[in-house]
Amino acid sequence: MKTIAAPKPGIWKRAHYLDRMTLRELIVAYFQHYTIISYLLLAVASVAMFVWRPAGPLATAGAVLAAILVYPAVWYALHRWVLHGQWMYKLPAFASTWKRIHYDHHQDPNHLEVLFGALHTTLPTIAIATLPVGYAIGGVGGAAAAFAAGLVATCYYEFIHCIQHLAFKPRNKAIARMKKLHMEHHFFDEKGNYGITNYLPDRLLGTFYERANRAQGRSPTVFNLGYTEEVAKTYPWVANLSGGVASGHPRARSRARD
Repeated sequence: MKTIAAPKPGIWKRAHYLDRMTLRELIVAYFQHYTIISYLLLAVASVAMFVWRPAGPLATAGAVLAAILVYPAVWYALHRWVLHGQWMYKLPAFASTWKRIHYDHHQDPNHLEVLFGALHTTLPTIAIATLPVGYAIGGVGGAAAAFAAGLVATCYYEFIHCIQHLAFKPRNKAIARMKKLHMEHHFFDEKGNYGITNYLPDRLLGTFYERANRAQGRSPTVFNLGYTEEVAKTYPWVANLSGGVASGHPRARSRARD
């Protein structure tokens, strides 16, 4: 059986694996990654746009608040119905995108290069989620404020996501709980706990769980998201891009790299 090859390092000189990094090493790598640099530069540009075309104080506060409130709902919907949907890998035009933005992450959860979302997928999502509501509340200035808030929220989301995969036990109880719930999503049952930093949508829509309260065992598709060898016979595009269909526990494959 073939195994999935590790993605190429890309813009960095070497691959980074969170289970082998310290918190300090993560912080350095985080702020060097082109996606985080892009989010921060765009946030500064959005603030500059706001200064040029400001909204009133109440409109600005409303736009920022709306962006912050809509963020968890938008990312929950994307995570559940797009990234964990069973439709992207069935379409040749979307197979490589699905592989890059989520399948590879579940196959190798600690690989930092594939943990960060790809800009061509995240930036349009942030813009669609924040610009219209911001503009409706405060015009151009409101849109700029909402977009900046969405970009900063994304930076926070990505950093917490890194912490959840880092070989590090958070001292903060809230972050430690986020990490526990996310690890259950990766290693127990992928059909739940879709939130990364906020699990309220999971609670409202019935997908929240804690492993200790579940009688059933581990999901058989927790590592492959349902993309099995049988599925690959009908929809081979992800397997072709990956060099086969990987099987087994991601940590076992991580040890095999050594």
